[in-house]
Amino acid sequence: MAKIDIISGFLGAGKTTLIKKLVAEAFQGEKLVIIENEFGEIGIDGGFLKESGIQITEMNSGCICCSLVGDFSEALKEVLEKYSPDRVIIEPSGVGKLSDVAKAVKNAGGDVQINSTAVVVDASKCKMYMKNYGEFYNNQVEYAGTIILSRTQKISDEKLETCLKLIREKNTEASVITTPWDDIDGKKILEAMEKVNSLEKELLEEHEHHHHHHEDGEECCHGHHHEDGEECCHHGHDGHGHHHHHADEVFTSWGVETAYKFTEEELKDIVDKLSTDNTFGEVLRAKGIVASTEGEWFHFDLVPEETEIRKGAADFTGRVCVIGSKLNENAIKDLFHVA
Repeated sequence: MAKIDIISGFLGAGKTTLIKKLVAEAFQGEKLVIIENEFGEIGIDGGFLKESGIQITEMNSGCICCSLVGDFSEALKEVLEKYSPDRVIIEPSGVGKLSDVAKAVKNAGGDVQINSTAVVVDASKCKMYMKNYGEFYNNQVEYAGTIILSRTQKISDEKLETCLKLIREKNTEASVITTPWDDIDGKKILEAMEKVNSLEKELLEEHEHHHHHHEDGEECCHGHHHEDGEECCHHGHDGHGHHHHHADEVFTSWGVETAYKFTEEELKDIVDKLSTDNTFGEVLRAKGIVASTEGEWFHFDLVPEETEIRKGAADFTGRVCVIGSKLNENAIKDLFHVA
């Protein structure tokens, strides 16, 4: 029977990086299938992972936590029958609710069993996202059997302790991995994932999670910092109330395929603007593969306060995806020279 591992995590937390590490260090010799569900129309991560020669089933028509729950269950059954894998890795959309993803797996019926549920949490942005997007973010933390912190090497011990305290308020049972990924073998991470799975006993209980609303007035935007160095973006969906939203009610995804060729300087300017200029809306994630004027290809990544542009493999055409809240799509189109 195939092992079903769900690796969730908010936008830009590092899910794909973690999966690559596990593939390289922990899954050797296994017949592996990765099922991705991107939020939006343009799938980018599939291209990155295909470089490893892994079978990808991309479902880009919607979000796993709403419109794809039924379709996803069917797709999972099809994957199990067609490939007879030893292990299936499910990488949900960054704005998917982990509880809904696991229900969709259960709905596949038969002998399908969840082997592990993990969430990747960016330790440097935990406080900000928990406040501003708690309805989605907290659900991933609450329902995880293992919480894998990313970027712990980039923050102070004090900030790490704050992150751990916030996590423990939501989930007291999960194993929490705090060691920087470069210092730990993928096999150790997998051992932690498979050891604990508190999801099984509570996942399908029909109960609501109610959170207390904090009147701390703590909101700022794009590059402004509190005294403790914790940035945040102001947004009307802090997740502490009793409202329940589908991801597509709160988040917007804009994607495009493009043959436009960018200079490195121009692309850097575009990424910087998306990161710092709220003219374009609340940009939480941007990713793309685009051609350069010099005949090379650029791969770029953006999460708040952190951007990367690197040279990489060519794709069949340029692709860009931007995810956020209240995006100004016309301004973003102009930025990327989309007619």
